[in-house]
Amino acid sequence: MTNPHGEFVWYELMTPDADGASAFYGALLGWTFAPSQQPDMDYRIFSAGSEQIGGLLALTPQMQEGGAHPAWLGYIAVDDVDAAITSIKAAGGAVHMDPHDIPGTGRFALVADPQGVAFYIMQDISGETSHAFAADEPRVGHCAWNELSTTDQPGAMAFYTQQFGWMKDGEMDMGAMGSYEFLRHGSVIGAMMTKPPEMPVACWSYYFRVADIDAAAAQVTAHGGQVLFGPSEVPGGDFIISGLDPQGAMFNLVGARAEAKAS
Repeated sequence: MTNPHGEFVWYELMTPDADGASAFYGALLGWTFAPSQQPDMDYRIFSAGSEQIGGLLALTPQMQEGGAHPAWLGYIAVDDVDAAITSIKAAGGAVHMDPHDIPGTGRFALVADPQGVAFYIMQDISGETSHAFAADEPRVGHCAWNELSTTDQPGAMAFYTQQFGWMKDGEMDMGAMGSYEFLRHGSVIGAMMTKPPEMPVACWSYYFRVADIDAAAAQVTAHGGQVLFGPSEVPGGDFIISGLDPQGAMFNLVGARAEAKAS
């Protein structure tokens, strides 16, 4: 990847049912899945059209016994994984999985911020550019927004701006919920907020773009998922949905309404 340090470059779903999750997200987002040929694990690459977006990791019983559970995780590009780990630990973060090398692809590690929110860091050697996060223009099937819910918003802002060169790019007052602070890294990449009490844990949430939010909501329930919130309008005219897939992973969608596009 030629993406600069601090850019989101990959998204990964951990699931106990790879076939079921592939069927659900394939119908919902039009993704296609292909085996990665990684030995000793079921890891599938999913694509939107010709663009690779991320991977699907089948959780084994042993992984689940060790504490792994259905969830989405994001990968952030770094220039040097080992140097990034040293910096993350010095800033109060943690390492959940030591660096591993993928031949021809790069070096990665699973880390956490000082508030315990997990994410991957990735040092690329492939020389290819990732468009998994559609920073340049809206792209159906790609991630359109990266949102952090944290237990310490000032601390998280200090951590991520220091580690990845992000900048705060304004904020929106959400009343009793506090401020919704926008994050920029070249272009706007997402935002952070204080974790609402009803949210079980602090985490990153990733919003994938759909062509029609109402059609997507119908697809969610038709294929065994649940819509937990939305469709709800957000600034700019799009609508969002938060849901639970049939395997238990939380997911988020963003898109326009068909009638709004027609008018």
